[in-house]
Amino acid sequence: MKVALFIPCYIDQFYPKVGIATLQLLEKLGCDVSFPLEQTCCGQPMANSGFASLSKGCDANFVKNFAGFDYIVAPSGSCVLHVKEHLQDDAHPDEAEKIRNTVFELTEFLIDILKVKKMDARFPYKVGLHNSCHGQRGLHLSSMTERMLPSFSKPEQLLNMVKDIQLFKPKRNDECCGFGGTFCVFEEAVSVKMGKDRISQHEANDVNYITGVDTSCLMHMEGILNRQGNKIKTIHIAEILNSVL
Repeated sequence: MKVALFIPCYIDQFYPKVGIATLQLLEKLGCDVSFPLEQTCCGQPMANSGFASLSKGCDANFVKNFAGFDYIVAPSGSCVLHVKEHLQDDAHPDEAEKIRNTVFELTEFLIDILKVKKMDARFPYKVGLHNSCHGQRGLHLSSMTERMLPSFSKPEQLLNMVKDIQLFKPKRNDECCGFGGTFCVFEEAVSVKMGKDRISQHEANDVNYITGVDTSCLMHMEGILNRQGNKIKTIHIAEILNSVL
């Protein structure tokens, strides 16, 4: 199985250990992983700001780098959702369509494609699970409380395979943290208040860490935690699943 590792630009620049953990985890699970060196931004920031027409160069470069693989995996729900819904390449439409159908967020790849049933990981801490909006409502990584359907969570399913972890959910389990990409820039006051509310619910569970599938959400909450002098830390789910503490 040839798997391409898609690392979003903010992870590459600010949280490279998340990309490394993702690579190591996929290799542990038997994947033949490649990292296309000329990959760049997927174009999501431009599209979210109303300039999708200016992301054609990003689309063409994405297709150039990721064509020919069986699967493409990224430790980011929001970037994967953007590629699934918006990737277009007029010069190579077939390749673009294949990529849209074979790009996966990490946890959905582990559950739906690799069919992982057990993890060789240990993380002896109290961990709060944050549901990112794009992952939950766009990729359907977990159920939504406003819908009267059976409850499920692919990230939670994987975390429950980790030895010695104590997993907690906030009271309002699927509430937004306030990041929202460019929303946190244009509406910073509202964004910060939402982040503080989200953190307070994890504080009520006395957790050591907050985890999730999107580093962007974790980065937003990490900034608030640091400014508060809070002892809670953030950690991407890939780092927990790859941990052997």
